[in-house]
Amino acid sequence: MQTETLIYIILSGIIALFIALFQYRYKVKSKNSKLNAVFAFLRFITIFGILLLLVNPKFEQVKYTVEKPDLVIAIDNSNSVKHLKRDLQSLNLLESLKKNKVLNDKFDISFYTFGKDLKSLDSLTFSDKETNISRALEEVSAIHKEVAPVVLITDGNQTYGNDYQFSSNSLKQVIFPVVLGDTVTYKDLKIQQLNVNKYAYLKNRFPIEAILVYNGNNNVNSKLTVYKGASVVYSQNVSFTKTNNSKIINFTLPASSIGISSYRVVLSPLENEKNKVNNVKNFAVEVIDQKTKIAIISDILHPDLGALKKSIETNEQRAVSILKPTNFIDKINDFQLIILNQPNNRFKNVIEVLNKLKKNKFVIIGTKTNLNFLNSVSSDYTHEILRQTEEYQADFNINYSPFQVENIDFESFPPLNSNYGTITFKVPSQNILTKRVGNTSIEAPLLTTFEVNNRREAVLFGENIWKWRAQSFINSKSFGDFDNFIGKIVQYLSSTKQRSRLNIDYESFYIGNSNVIVNAQFFDKNYVFDNREKIEITVTNKNTKEKFNFPFVLKSNNYQVDLSSLAPSEYNFSVKTKTANISKSGNFTILEYNVEEQFLNANVTKLQQLATNSGGVNYFIDNTQTLADDLINDERFVSVQKSNKNIIPLIDWKILLAIIALTLSAEWFLRKYNGLI
Repeated sequence: MQTETLIYIILSGIIALFIALFQYRYKVKSKNSKLNAVFAFLRFITIFGILLLLVNPKFEQVKYTVEKPDLVIAIDNSNSVKHLKRDLQSLNLLESLKKNKVLNDKFDISFYTFGKDLKSLDSLTFSDKETNISRALEEVSAIHKEVAPVVLITDGNQTYGNDYQFSSNSLKQVIFPVVLGDTVTYKDLKIQQLNVNKYAYLKNRFPIEAILVYNGNNNVNSKLTVYKGASVVYSQNVSFTKTNNSKIINFTLPASSIGISSYRVVLSPLENEKNKVNNVKNFAVEVIDQKTKIAIISDILHPDLGALKKSIETNEQRAVSILKPTNFIDKINDFQLIILNQPNNRFKNVIEVLNKLKKNKFVIIGTKTNLNFLNSVSSDYTHEILRQTEEYQADFNINYSPFQVENIDFESFPPLNSNYGTITFKVPSQNILTKRVGNTSIEAPLLTTFEVNNRREAVLFGENIWKWRAQSFINSKSFGDFDNFIGKIVQYLSSTKQRSRLNIDYESFYIGNSNVIVNAQFFDKNYVFDNREKIEITVTNKNTKEKFNFPFVLKSNNYQVDLSSLAPSEYNFSVKTKTANISKSGNFTILEYNVEEQFLNANVTKLQQLATNSGGVNYFIDNTQTLADDLINDERFVSVQKSNKNIIPLIDWKILLAIIALTLSAEWFLRKYNGLI
């Protein structure tokens, strides 16, 4: 309390005493001294209380609380725990920790499960198909920001994510791994990896690379066999030793029929081999009839030509030829799509033939394009001629509807060099990309598509698209995003199918451990994307005839459904719109593969390193008797006494108001009783 406030309180007492004595000693007419003393005391209390409220001194109130340290128990809910037959031991350990009274008295315990994601413990099924230990530790650290020991009950086998053994370098928690396994090494043969192309061409042979690994000390023999259905299509004897413990087998298989062909590769297991699941892998190949042939016609040399060729040919179904205008006419029937790069007068015969045959084309207009010539041969659009050039960046049109296309961060791409001037379309068109100068969007077309008389055409109003491919690699460390974007344009232009209001995008086959996603787009009668429709998919298992119904969910500018819950098998499907009553059907295959069942042992080394790096202790599931006692006796984890100081003003004390009211009432009652009022 401040000195100034204390002085005010003393003065208040003096003033109250003076007023009380003046009232009942100096001015009083009654000679009853005892009664006057009582009245003076009551008046002193009343006036002093009122003056204290006016001074309103403040008092400190300190409350002390004891906070127990947090203890996190995170248990692996992935299928590999069940596969290694450690699920019952995990449940028993979890139950013993829950019932340990001393442990619960010392810690506030939080229970979690993890597989692909970290979740609060509800039930343990050991059914998660993926494990990300690194992410689980990061999320635990985000939830429990104070230092908290983490009991990590896991086999240490991670299927994706960052290497968790170094996670402790950025985390504050002390980690106590409980290893669901042992240090015993079992002999094991496994198919480490299969490398197979997704597509093959009819009447060709497609290559397969099998990487085989042996873990053991003895010399062993086995046999690699490839089945198509019940038929053996390839076999080879293989042998391994302790030092020569891996082999790479390369062979080819014939692509004899169009469609999806499923295969099963089996590496014959050893006698008494513990894990036989990793001796089998499935794969599928889609056999197609022929390649899509694309011609790039150019009269100049330009880096765009090489970039387009590489981008398009990343899909093995497509082959690109770069030709001069004079060499193309005789080969026109060999190509399904024509790309015209910066056309000039030498393209006259080419364009006349393309228009006559109603061939789809992709026109690239740059600074070396003859705009006078282009305006004279094109009846669909004109480009104003100003003899000036400008650099334009791209803005993505999220409402583009003819086919599904994603924004691959076009806004970060370098500008394209283009001709300055107004572009006028004489036919309905849609922009994929529009022009932007600096931070100003000018809504002029940069990349546009249109359809006229069942003929499709795309026009790019800019050159140096090779810079976009390079920037895409810088952004994502891969050319994949840009190549997929160009691939979708090529697919749209090379297709001769009539435009449909309902479009379905799906894979012919899916690997069992990946997400099974089917996308759909629906358009109204004006071919504008319609987000009001309700779309459902009915999936039928070809083998069991069991049917499943799933609704599509609207996401951005398309509909999407996740079918990852389906078991591996072959499926037919039908997609139907509820209001418009439009449907489409197809089929796909889900290949059986469970990465969690590929493990033979717990990853003891990484878990031990994780414990060492974080300052914890490593335990094995068969020897956890001291785990609870070690946590209880660890002096790093102690309860913390915390104080909470509150400043309380006297005016908040309701008891003082009650005292003032009581003294006033008592004084009035006594005066009334004694006939002084």
